[in-house]
Amino acid sequence: MPGDRSRLPSVRELLVHAVDAVGGAEREGQVEMAEAVGKAIRTGEHLAVQAGTGTGKSLAYLVPAIRYAVEREATAVVSTATIALQRQLVDRDLPRLAKALKKPLGREPTFAILKGRRNYLCMHRVHTGAPEEPEDTALFDAFAASRVGREVKRLHEWSSDTETGDRDELVPGVSEQAWRQVAVTAKECLGVARCPVGTDCFAEQARAEAGRADIVVTNHALLAIDALQEYQVLPEHELVIIDEAHELVDRVTSAATAELTTSMISAATRRCGRLIDAGIADRLLEAGDGLALVLDDSPAGRMDALPQPLGGALTVIRDAAHACLTALGSERKEDVDEATARKLARSLLDDVHDTAVRLLDAFDEDQAHRHDVVWLSNDRYSASPRPPAVHVAPLSVAGLLRERVFARSTTVLTSATLALGGAFDTLARQWGLPPSPKPTVKAEGTATDKPAPADSDGPRWSGLDVGSPFDYRRNGILYVAKHLPPPGRDGLGEPTLDEIAELIDAAGGRALGLFSSMRAAKQATEELRDRVKYPILCQGEDATALLVGKFADDPRTCLFGTLSLWQGVDVPGPALQLVLVDRLPFPRPDDPVASARQRAVEARGGNGFLTVAATHAALLLAQGAGRLHRAMADKGVVAVLDSRLATARYGGFLRNSLPPLWPTHDPTVVRDALRRLDAAAPN
Repeated sequence: MPGDRSRLPSVRELLVHAVDAVGGAEREGQVEMAEAVGKAIRTGEHLAVQAGTGTGKSLAYLVPAIRYAVEREATAVVSTATIALQRQLVDRDLPRLAKALKKPLGREPTFAILKGRRNYLCMHRVHTGAPEEPEDTALFDAFAASRVGREVKRLHEWSSDTETGDRDELVPGVSEQAWRQVAVTAKECLGVARCPVGTDCFAEQARAEAGRADIVVTNHALLAIDALQEYQVLPEHELVIIDEAHELVDRVTSAATAELTTSMISAATRRCGRLIDAGIADRLLEAGDGLALVLDDSPAGRMDALPQPLGGALTVIRDAAHACLTALGSERKEDVDEATARKLARSLLDDVHDTAVRLLDAFDEDQAHRHDVVWLSNDRYSASPRPPAVHVAPLSVAGLLRERVFARSTTVLTSATLALGGAFDTLARQWGLPPSPKPTVKAEGTATDKPAPADSDGPRWSGLDVGSPFDYRRNGILYVAKHLPPPGRDGLGEPTLDEIAELIDAAGGRALGLFSSMRAAKQATEELRDRVKYPILCQGEDATALLVGKFADDPRTCLFGTLSLWQGVDVPGPALQLVLVDRLPFPRPDDPVASARQRAVEARGGNGFLTVAATHAALLLAQGAGRLHRAMADKGVVAVLDSRLATARYGGFLRNSLPPLWPTHDPTVVRDALRRLDAAAPN
């Protein structure tokens, strides 16, 4: 049967089987999306699909992907941004689909999950122990040392019971310090041929299982690593489904970001110290000491030019690391212990050398043509102190995605939030796709870089918005508090606090407060706890998952927080009928990557603010507004307390990025609506 496409049911027929099996009902948007994904697979044309909450988009892309995999005897990759969606796919959606489609497809489809090597237990490390890391605070803190020791002992016991070695299956989890004792990175791995326990390697078993599976579920970070590395990480594939695609650029940027610290250099020196001449290793250690002196005297923030002292320190580090690598030599026939030590040393030395080279090269071009942005962080006096570090990140990942993802595989990108300002082009440009082949009517003030040249040779793609089954205009209000003064830099003003209190009172609690900073969330919590009669929880007072659980269980409770709540809260029903947004979520002015990207666009003649800052705000604002409607019966208000959404020129772009809620500026209308919802809701 596999390979005989004439006998396989169509995507539409398979979708009917799937929906019947899971007890659902046919949804117009789901059918439209599934058929569009099937067409993309047939034609090889990339597809961006905006599918609102409630569409059932996972079935809409899994069904045609499974059909493709069975028909072609090939592997399809599904990439997500969050662990929550990974678990939903692997634990719920795919098992049900595999059973539902077994009969019409002639065999049961298979699936697997694949993570980075660092997520799997390394049995060689378990048997031989981890190399000493004297910089670990645990070794100087008796309480921490005992805790880590207990965790490592538990990991050793778990290694005899686990069938997968997957860190996420260890409940409760362990600290990063403990896990580091039993896991290795891809660079540190000896390789299955040289490792004495290579045949029992959990990471290799996961890769082998993924290579045999029809559907492989992974994450954006591993997708990025697969694109960045010269060696192959994911199984051979010609189809990629990227869910939560609105986070793709940030996740790929993070994977392509590097840092250099004095502790990295010290660790590399210790690792190679016993394998090479001591004098050569000492040169690297001294170079690290020189970097420490430079960093201590340098202000934190983005670097537009390379300071001479830092340039000199990086040059010495580059040359010293190269000398250590040369002295270390190539791989040779040696016992396992020496091979392990050499592999660990080479891994750290490569990181130090390559990062120093990248930092030095980052300033070669003028600002309009630079590929990287460099900045210094210094958090030693913060609540979670970290030593100074020099960071380097790509200004754009468009070229990487275009050459290493779109050029190699048919790609489907989907999310509830892709058509910013009513058009896909804003995100498509960040992904490395050419302007949409079809003319699109854009809102006034739409985010755009300098107009791109004609690109007939670029990847072919199309955009599709299948809408949402939710009736947003009947069930939701977008309230923009136009009468409030624009937000200032000195925290929440009294008029804004009064507005929040009145809205919470009208809603009877039931409010999720999304704030632009932790400082604002804490200020609102402290000042409003004495002014409203409903409990207010604040992010940071307990584990976020526990706070969200308490919020969902008590309809009268409010939850205030910042960035992770904008995208991570899924509370359907009457416990959430009011979403409060204190200000438009533009990136911080001192954000090194966002500010550098904005400046680069302006250097090329584009509008940096609209292209970078407004796009960032539009994505987050749309995600935040999406917290209100999680189920068909949900009703409520999204209240934006930043008058600029109504008055600024870019306001049209931001509003057109939101679900089509019924708009108003009238506080009386909104408070009356919230009171009616509160009266009708079960307590």
